[in-house]
Amino acid sequence: MEGENQSAISKFILLGLSDQPEQQRLLFFLFFLMYLVTGLGNLLIILAISSDPRLHTPMYFFLSNLSLVDICFTSTTIPKMLNNHITKNRMIPYAWCLTQVFFNIWFAGIDSILLAVMAYDRYVAICAPLHYSTIMTPRVCALLVLVSWFGAYTNSLTHTILLTRLSFCGHNEIPHFFCDLSPLLKLACSDTYINDLMVYTVGAPTVFLPFIGILISYAYIFMAVMKISSVSGKQKVFSTCGSHLTVVCLFYGTIIGVYFSPTSTHTAQKDTAATVMYTVVTPMLNPFIYSLRNKDMKGALRILITRKQGFNIRNFPEIS
Repeated sequence: MEGENQSAISKFILLGLSDQPEQQRLLFFLFFLMYLVTGLGNLLIILAISSDPRLHTPMYFFLSNLSLVDICFTSTTIPKMLNNHITKNRMIPYAWCLTQVFFNIWFAGIDSILLAVMAYDRYVAICAPLHYSTIMTPRVCALLVLVSWFGAYTNSLTHTILLTRLSFCGHNEIPHFFCDLSPLLKLACSDTYINDLMVYTVGAPTVFLPFIGILISYAYIFMAVMKISSVSGKQKVFSTCGSHLTVVCLFYGTIIGVYFSPTSTHTAQKDTAATVMYTVVTPMLNPFIYSLRNKDMKGALRILITRKQGFNIRNFPEIS
């Protein structure tokens, strides 16, 4: 079966988002700009957190990890898409396609678990503030991040290995801008029952268990907030959690719609639009969502940029 798989189809064709030349040029500049903003925005978040001692707390430790994952997440798909536009070559080798599937599922899984970890951190900070420093120790924080990376890795490796047992023959066009699990399963000639089963038994817990954990955490947070008498106190808590909730809705809303909704409701356009949201738009918006409503982050970014400008001025050669 594996020999037939690789001999039947050695390459796939990524159809992309459009076959119209004018739209392709627009999409190229749009995605290039989004990739640039995503990389620079998340890199600034990481640098600001690492350079400001006031932000060396569990919440910002998790946020810096989320920013790192988002850079990796977008780098899995967008560079290949941009290269396809430049070279006019939409082919992707079989091995590269599976590699793209692996890293896409891996980084999406890390994002999912990290969002749940951040919700748990907010729950402890708001509902058990006196025990926060004893619960969220550096060792516990590092362990939670390690679990995020390793748990998502196991899920991704399972799906990728199961893909290698499938046969792909004849039709090799993927109606997408990158190799994703769902369209590849539709192209398979052999039985995908085990793969579909693993999506719901192994893949689903990576999404739904963190999502349920987030809901439970915020249920307790909401009950704790309702006990606060002052309006300013309630607003402070909601402003702290609002950024995280916005990202959670964007990320989980689209990923559940793509992978866990009934197949009969799927269309190529609908799936592609939803995928762009969680693979490109959400990682791009994260730096803005977390920094614009956070005074500490805005302060750290201002200091970082001012320090960089001061460094450039001091090192600029004098003109005599």
